[in-house]
Amino acid sequence: MRETLSNLVESYGYVAVFVLIALESLGIPLPGESALVSAAAFAASGRLSLPWLLFVAAAAAIMGDNGGYWIGRKGGPLILKRYGDVLHIDESKIERARKFFERHGAKTVFIGRFIALLRTWTALLAGVGQMRYGTFMLYNALAGITWAVIFGELGYIFGRNLPRLEHYVGQATLAFVLLAVLIVALFLGGSWFRTNAARLSAQIARAAGRLASSPRLQQLRTRHPLAWEFLVRRFEPGEYLGLHLTIGLVISTGALWLFGGVTEDVIHHDPLTQFDLMLLEWFHAHSTTEGVHIFAAISYLASPLVVIALGAIIAIRLTVKRSWILFAGWVAALVGAGVLDELLKQIIRRPRPSYAAALLHGYSFSFPSGHAMASLVTYGMLAYLLAVFRAKRRKLRVVIVTAAALLVLAIGISRLYLGVHYFSDVVGGYAAGALWLSTCITGIEIARRQPAVQA
Repeated sequence: MRETLSNLVESYGYVAVFVLIALESLGIPLPGESALVSAAAFAASGRLSLPWLLFVAAAAAIMGDNGGYWIGRKGGPLILKRYGDVLHIDESKIERARKFFERHGAKTVFIGRFIALLRTWTALLAGVGQMRYGTFMLYNALAGITWAVIFGELGYIFGRNLPRLEHYVGQATLAFVLLAVLIVALFLGGSWFRTNAARLSAQIARAAGRLASSPRLQQLRTRHPLAWEFLVRRFEPGEYLGLHLTIGLVISTGALWLFGGVTEDVIHHDPLTQFDLMLLEWFHAHSTTEGVHIFAAISYLASPLVVIALGAIIAIRLTVKRSWILFAGWVAALVGAGVLDELLKQIIRRPRPSYAAALLHGYSFSFPSGHAMASLVTYGMLAYLLAVFRAKRRKLRVVIVTAAALLVLAIGISRLYLGVHYFSDVVGGYAAGALWLSTCITGIEIARRQPAVQA
């Protein structure tokens, strides 16, 4: 494929670049982005002009997207009207698409230009969704120019090492696609759940009613009324030591089970450790100097210095507000995580990976990952405090929790990329951190609810 593109660009120059990019933007899955990168590599050798190439690429992207938009806008309703039953698309789904592009059309058009699968279909879908043409044209032009400049400059700079550049661009595109699919799946799942919440609630209530009226449970209720009352209260949302305690115990039990399983595999050198070595070598083979700098900065966000500084700031804030229960829970979470991490390291005493010596100063044991545990406990507790006690809107709470989860995940990946931990170290750190975080949050909730019960 690369040789074919190179031959086309070498033979037809700007014309080949324009045609491939325009057709890809029109809705035909052709390698327009690869053609741009290959042409930029030719520009680096002096066979093409970079300014003219960027102009041609941007013009092709904008014109192709415009063609796709009008095809979708004019031809989409006719196709859906004729083949809607076959495609299982009705007016309600078309209306949802229109509302989606009314709310999110601008960012969808702009971001879609940089993602391989979306780049081919975004303009067409925007037309089908009846997105306002003025808005589409503005963000389509901005995206086309930005895309052409970024990938043209990349191809020009890395022209001597084009295969490696295409490899990294492909990896980044795949990551964006997977992230987009995950976001869409979560959005559709949440939308479906909101639509069917009443029906699901009724079904759960009926199932619970049938279960409660079963002869065995009735017999248990009659013979052991105190035990029955205890179980019922454990699932009451507003009950002291009720549902929040049950959820905390379930999370803690699951985290303990996961930590125990990983620890057993590490101690007995089970197949998980072979996967550790394989993943370690893969990250080492694909690491770059720039990547090391980036992931070192991400990893630094869970370093003892940052955790202590953040811990002190939040502790002072809670002291000023005289929130003593939250203060005690915050301090216990951070200090307890540090003590637990050191204790587990000394018990298991797993050596670090061989690549860790190049980055670490001094020696420490590998299992579990202190950064993974510290990040989960610190940023998890911070997200809990912000979401429960500061954020008033549900959407803001979702944003806070999602941001904290992504940051914790990025820190764990950074430890793998840097080669200072094995995969099982990070999973063990997450499991131990989840166990301790659940314990601390459950303790805070119990302490918060107790005065209200007594009153």
